[in-house]
Amino acid sequence: MGAAISVSSPDPSTALASSLPPNHVQLASGAVAKIRNPILVVVFSFITLGIYQVFWWYYANRELADYGRARGTNELGDNPTKSTLALFPGALIVVPAIWTMVTTFKRVQAAQRLTGQMPINGWLGLVIVLVISPVLVGYMQSGLNSAWTAATSRAEPTA
Repeated sequence: MGAAISVSSPDPSTALASSLPPNHVQLASGAVAKIRNPILVVVFSFITLGIYQVFWWYYANRELADYGRARGTNELGDNPTKSTLALFPGALIVVPAIWTMVTTFKRVQAAQRLTGQMPINGWLGLVIVLVISPVLVGYMQSGLNSAWTAATSRAEPTA
């Protein structure tokens, strides 16, 4: 008789991953992150007089929170809006901005540890913020890029 044809339903996560823009990666179910050029993050923050940095801060913290929820941990944060508001207008009070810089830096390090990467150096981050603070977001983005790349390679099934 005829050969049996097996019809498999497409994997929804594969369909979502293939519909993402080229610079976006699927980290886990419900967690998508953007790979950004760290130099451009610094340049855009400088050119826009810090406005881009506020947007970057929100999206970086949202990606961390989404990945943390997908991994079942609160270590990566839970409220990107609160972190962003601590940066601005919290910078007017000074303390909230410093606190959100420290906690977001620690979240980036935690994401790198969760993905098996060597965390970015906290002492180097302190020197950067004291000498030329706009470069800190680029340094943090480079850490996120390594974490997201490692998480993506872990999430892909091996043959």
